[in-house]
Amino acid sequence: MLYTHTLAVHTNNKKTGNAILNQAAIATALERTHGDPAAVRSVLVKSRDLQGLDAEDIAVLISVTDPDLLNELFETARFVKERIYGRRLVLFAPLYVSNRCSNECLYCAFRAANTAMQRCTLSLTEIAREVGYLTRQGHKRLLLVAGEAYPPEGFRYILDAIETVYATNGGPGQIRRLNVNIAPLEVDEFKLLKKSGIGTYQLFQETYHPETYRTVHPSGKKADFNRRITAMDRAMQAGINDVGIGVLFGLYDWRFEILALMQHIRHLEHTFGVGCHTISVPRLEAANGSGLSCNPSYPVSDNDFKKIVAVLRLAVPYTGIIMSTRESPELRRDTLALGVSQISAGSRTSPGGYSNENGVNGNGQFSLGDHRSLDEVIGDVVRLNYIPSFCTACYRRGRTGRDFMDLARPGLIKDYCDPNAVSTLAEYLNDYASPETRRAGEQAISRLLSGMHESAAARAVKMLEQVQKGKRDVYT
Repeated sequence: MLYTHTLAVHTNNKKTGNAILNQAAIATALERTHGDPAAVRSVLVKSRDLQGLDAEDIAVLISVTDPDLLNELFETARFVKERIYGRRLVLFAPLYVSNRCSNECLYCAFRAANTAMQRCTLSLTEIAREVGYLTRQGHKRLLLVAGEAYPPEGFRYILDAIETVYATNGGPGQIRRLNVNIAPLEVDEFKLLKKSGIGTYQLFQETYHPETYRTVHPSGKKADFNRRITAMDRAMQAGINDVGIGVLFGLYDWRFEILALMQHIRHLEHTFGVGCHTISVPRLEAANGSGLSCNPSYPVSDNDFKKIVAVLRLAVPYTGIIMSTRESPELRRDTLALGVSQISAGSRTSPGGYSNENGVNGNGQFSLGDHRSLDEVIGDVVRLNYIPSFCTACYRRGRTGRDFMDLARPGLIKDYCDPNAVSTLAEYLNDYASPETRRAGEQAISRLLSGMHESAAARAVKMLEQVQKGKRDVYT
């Protein structure tokens, strides 16, 4: 195997001496795996302690191919997901504000050389119109996405866009939390981003394999592997303690990517005392103007994709796993039980794609696998006995970073999350849901209350009473 060198951290273009990516260690871990049933079952037993896994453990699990062992892996992932997250499932929508980009990412429709793409940067008025549409559907959480080519006002545009999102009302609703997925920044810019009131800062390495990274990013600022992999260091130095990372599966061997991803997480934990809050698991999907996206170099089967989710759930049990609408409804249903804790719903991946349907045609970043509306997704989720949640309480109560983990590890966070999930779902059912979804949602709430801890259930009932009386944004 050609995993040979250690990549040192660069912060503000200076080495710090901390290693993020050690390819030799990954090679060693992969070469030692052999799918021994006793070793696999030993790791699965360890996983049930909810303390996470090391690289050797992960390597053992990713080697599983035997159908019976694979079922045991999936069953263990279901156990861990249920113990930590219960039946809660957080919902959000992406808000694309610009598809202008100076990068040449060979897998992306937004790449600079794609002349078939109609370019657009939304004005603040257009952003407000998009947000109004989304809030009238019932959304409370958004993810702002932009290509790496801002208008003349530069990064100020992003800050103005964030302010516009929070200031926009639509019907009885309002966006209560905005995450952002934008290009890497410097520390001073990250400080401004934190001051703007964002939730999570997301940035995906796409691939942790340096040679592959250089091949699929031939030009633009994104071609700088070091600048991208050290971005989370700069974000955390700036005081952003809620970050999300991810891999675009299909660009390189998924087994390498998982182990490299874990090295990145452990580096953040060692350096800053807390790792990432979320991991996203996008799989390469067809994108207009990208031949690579239609023929992935390392295609990931549905079964391996489910294994990726399950292994990540066991490796970092308290970290949220995000599944986008790239995947089909059927596969998204399967992964909910295996570890996914957040999903997008009713998504559009083009600027103006919500309020102007013409914005959808040919201008999306990638092909969607799930075209259902928010109401259809919620109806499906509650019938699967999950509780859709729009909760943003932890971010507004300061329960982030280490404070969140201090509550999550002993299992105390459920006493906050379950009542808040019930409250936000009740809001949605009263204000936005179709009659069918409302009936199914009310039944789901009753089921959750009956199985909730007594004190949490009592708190949830009081919150529900306030919602039924017309009060909104009720949380603990």
